[in-house]
Amino acid sequence: MPSAQNTDTDNDGKQHVQHIIIPFLQSQSQNTLTRLYQRPSSCLSIFRLLSPLERQLVMNLLWLESAISANTMHAWVTREGRKLYDEALVTLSRLHILLTATGKLALNPTFKAGFRQAITGGGSTGSFGIPAEQSDKHPGIDIEGLDAYALERWETILHFMVSSGTGQQPTRPSSGVLFLLQRSGLMSGSQNMAPQITSAGFQFLLQPPHDQLWDLLLQYLRLTEERAMDLVEVLGFIFMLATMELGREYSIENLGVHQKAMLEDLRDYGLIWQRRPSSKRFSPTRLSTTLTSSSPPLPTSSGTNSGPQEGFIILETNYRVYAYTDNPLQTAVLNLFVTLKYRFPNLVVGSITRDSVKKALMNGISADQIISYLVTHAHPQMRKNNPLLPVTVQDQIRLWELERNRLKSREGYLYTNFASQADYEFVLNYAKELDIVLWESPAKRCFFGSIEGHANIKGFIERRTMGAGP
Repeated sequence: MPSAQNTDTDNDGKQHVQHIIIPFLQSQSQNTLTRLYQRPSSCLSIFRLLSPLERQLVMNLLWLESAISANTMHAWVTREGRKLYDEALVTLSRLHILLTATGKLALNPTFKAGFRQAITGGGSTGSFGIPAEQSDKHPGIDIEGLDAYALERWETILHFMVSSGTGQQPTRPSSGVLFLLQRSGLMSGSQNMAPQITSAGFQFLLQPPHDQLWDLLLQYLRLTEERAMDLVEVLGFIFMLATMELGREYSIENLGVHQKAMLEDLRDYGLIWQRRPSSKRFSPTRLSTTLTSSSPPLPTSSGTNSGPQEGFIILETNYRVYAYTDNPLQTAVLNLFVTLKYRFPNLVVGSITRDSVKKALMNGISADQIISYLVTHAHPQMRKNNPLLPVTVQDQIRLWELERNRLKSREGYLYTNFASQADYEFVLNYAKELDIVLWESPAKRCFFGSIEGHANIKGFIERRTMGAGP
């Protein structure tokens, strides 16, 4: 399941990851969610994002015409699974999918009706989009073309991020994309300065593509009020795209005003394709149709977003890295934590060194993120190894992180050259009373105090010097 937020564990020890959009939906009002549940495509998309137990509870209640006693449902749960069951009830209740009043359980009638329609068909709401009529005058685009378009748009965004501040001149994304990157904290900049990647941006680059996409979409949703857009329309369109068929064209005639306004943004992110900005039809790309599934959002033979099925990295016990790629984005991401030494037409060779890991740590990338990236993109040949990555390399990367975290810097003042041991102890005790001593050395008759307490210590020494004078 894409985009981690919280995890829980079932009786078999299998972890389920809560989707990042679930807490956002839980924070919305009941009226907003009820309006959203009037759209069958939204009901189906949200159902896909629930945990297996939550989906099972929904299916158990979906075809009941009356509420069921909470005690009856509770009797079906084993003792070991009660905690997980209670958490599932809380999640569904906060989503206003489940009604728990009067000691009985029932689905929200609006959600029940919408979800029933989603899985059985019927109705004429156009919730899943209205396919456009085929026309020789306006030929569409095939799936291969959609994949190439989505890959180009998405990698333009990532390559601009990873190349900022390096002196390179990559293709610049649209102003809307740059605005979203800055508002989400992935890049920083001003009118007089070029955008620069932030610590959060470096971490973003190492995330799986589903997580990256939902991180941006979540920030986009948070801006709806500021942009005077209807959140239900925006969410409904995103969930509609997630249920559409890849390779088919859809009409924009049934879209709301705010949904039509979203088309330009979605083109910039590579989520939809249009022949022209004024076109009356559009095609969702794989980035859209996989939003609520676990399928790769881009073809498995493509760049950084290819996923584990097409790994390209080989890591040896001597810290040498071989990356079988000619993709500039993959090479740039590797350069975040690998010292690159040689580049060939389809191969990049480098090493993981103390300095390269230290540089990554300074940019906000953690040791676990480096290891996770290497695991995710490991070459199929490496997947025959157990463990997949050399343990010595994993341990050393973590040790370099501990080495950096062991040292902390603080600004302050060093007090030394005291005339006598008594003077030293007198001033030191005063500083300790103020709780501003960061380090002391009785043998060297000196101590280090915080910058906030310097004025007090300086005044105390001056008063003592004047009092001891003739």
